[in-house]
Amino acid sequence: MATIYLVRHGQASFGAEDYDRLSQIGWQQGRVLGRALRCSQAATAKPQAVFGGTLRRHRETVEAMARGFGNGLPAMQVASGFDEFDHVALIHRHRPQWQDHSVMARDLAASIAPAKTFQVEFVAAVQRWASGGFDHEYAESWPGFKARVLAALDEAVSCAAGKDLLVATSGGPIAVIVQALLDLSDERTLDLNSMIANTSVTRVLYSSRRRYSRGHHSDSRRSLAVFNNYSHLEAEDPALVTFR
Repeated sequence: MATIYLVRHGQASFGAEDYDRLSQIGWQQGRVLGRALRCSQAATAKPQAVFGGTLRRHRETVEAMARGFGNGLPAMQVASGFDEFDHVALIHRHRPQWQDHSVMARDLAASIAPAKTFQVEFVAAVQRWASGGFDHEYAESWPGFKARVLAALDEAVSCAAGKDLLVATSGGPIAVIVQALLDLSDERTLDLNSMIANTSVTRVLYSSRRRYSRGHHSDSRRSLAVFNNYSHLEAEDPALVTFR
């Protein structure tokens, strides 16, 4: 059995004009994870192929990990299928007035707990998107998002050819992959998305042996081994554990 390491990106720059870049904490989280992989005695903890989405926070997470890992971490292969859903578009559909960033900043600043207020609005925006009642309003529907994430995983597994691989991605794709493995409801899947920590590791075991079912064949068998492990952060400094 080989291993797929699904890594959620390090903490991005919440509240900034350019969210899609790591914060200083995000860079530190990535370096800590890289060191943890390097120091592991398990051979399977050293991926032989690395994939990531097109987003800056994915690339910078791999860069930070490489600094902690040292020589030996493969260069990242870009696969757009591992990109997160467009959270900005979802928020704007849910709160059209927030298309003006200054209005959103003003509204959040006026609340008692800005981060909590944003989280509540974000959850509502995602639920609206995933409900299926407004698919015509979005460039990418919830079913479409799930399909392209799973297609990207299939392609990465095919390219890895039975080797251990690491995928730098976001919470949404990780939750969708777990949903497919455990046959979870959409509601439960969205709940999982909110609890995935920055630079947490979700491990999926896979085999390249073929299996046949009802006339169809699959190139791999997959099973969830570990979900949302961020013990490397807790061991370094519990203050490094973040979820947004």
